[in-house]
Amino acid sequence: MSNDFRTSLFRRGSWLETRRIAAVLRQETIGGALLLAAALLAMVWANSPWAPAYEALRDWKIGPAAWHLDLSVATWAADGLLAIFFFVAGLELKREFVAGDLRDPRRAAVPVAAAVGGVIVPALIYTVLNLRTGEGALRGWAIPTATDIAFALAVLAVVGRYLPVALRTFLLTLAVVDDLLAIAIIAVFYTGHLSVLPLLGALVPLAIFGVLVQRRVRSWWLLLPLAAATWTLMHQSGVHATVAGVLLAFTVPVLRSEKAGGPDAGPGLAEHFEHRFRPLSAGFAVPVFALLSAGVAIGGLSGLRTALTDPVAVGIMAGLVIGKTIGITAATWLVARFTRASLDEGLSWTDVVGLAMLGGLGFTVSLLIGELAFGAGNSREEHVKVAVLTGSVIAVLIAGVVLRLRNRVYRQIHAAENVDADRDGIPDVYETDRDR
Repeated sequence: MSNDFRTSLFRRGSWLETRRIAAVLRQETIGGALLLAAALLAMVWANSPWAPAYEALRDWKIGPAAWHLDLSVATWAADGLLAIFFFVAGLELKREFVAGDLRDPRRAAVPVAAAVGGVIVPALIYTVLNLRTGEGALRGWAIPTATDIAFALAVLAVVGRYLPVALRTFLLTLAVVDDLLAIAIIAVFYTGHLSVLPLLGALVPLAIFGVLVQRRVRSWWLLLPLAAATWTLMHQSGVHATVAGVLLAFTVPVLRSEKAGGPDAGPGLAEHFEHRFRPLSAGFAVPVFALLSAGVAIGGLSGLRTALTDPVAVGIMAGLVIGKTIGITAATWLVARFTRASLDEGLSWTDVVGLAMLGGLGFTVSLLIGELAFGAGNSREEHVKVAVLTGSVIAVLIAGVVLRLRNRVYRQIHAAENVDADRDGIPDVYETDRDR
């Protein structure tokens, strides 16, 4: 193995992995556009003369009361639809570390460290700014720790369409690891009460689901009821029901025989499920959640001023805009420092800072954690929504400026990465990498 590989901080993956990630990015970019449209619709609707209809829709309860599932439409979106989102995220994460380029610990170190730094620093900034706030303000420490990959990729489609493959892969992987950290935080810190029997009961359909998918059973009439039972029991246990989505995803085999230890074993069901469920997640589940969660009545300039001067809101915005930038950049620099790795040719630390700023776009999961931290229907929860939206917009605007300044360099790298002199359908850079 070459010395170049050992000293490169970012590195493009294999051609197969690059094509797969490109397909994922296209779907997530479309999902990001739908997410943005849903969020804007929610904001307009909540501040229009038809706002009572919006609140009535959010609060409308449906579901069987006998199973304690007579939930509001907004709760169904947060607990049910986002379980699909986390199921897809779990599939993506497992695939990356079992059969993707990140099965090599040296490649995994950078995005994993960046994700951890992007969680720790925003949480610390929020906590410091709210130490003396009181009124349970510290429960919101995790709100600014999340990155919304769909929104981030939608922004990249506009301001960073020529971003090098290695940086796109870094951002995608960072966001997937970020999602896993978020669901772990939700499970550990935002479980209000814990009922052991339903939690243990959830393991039964989960185990049966795992056995079936390991045997490559893909019949929906068998798997869907088991997944629904796992979700229902997890919900009744007091653990946030979206955790069920990740656990179900982790049972799905990435390879036909994972004992083979590499992609040569052939694709498992994870690829099939990801292909089926990613459009549902990006095109329906997340936009509907945004529609039912992003609507907040601002109440004019005075209301906006009140919301943004709340210490909780200040902590969220500072965490998203400053904390994410510092956390992701510092963690990446530390990996480079201790592994003696250097940036790839043509890249600079400005690129890392730009992506780190884009990591401050914390829409979907930040809103979810905000609801869990402060509950629905109170003024502080409304302030959280305003802060998440404002902080995300500020992070996007600054990141857009930074990345646009580097667009000329990105165009040059993009052109070099797509040269195919021998016309075999594979860019020459990937053949060079393979021959090293």
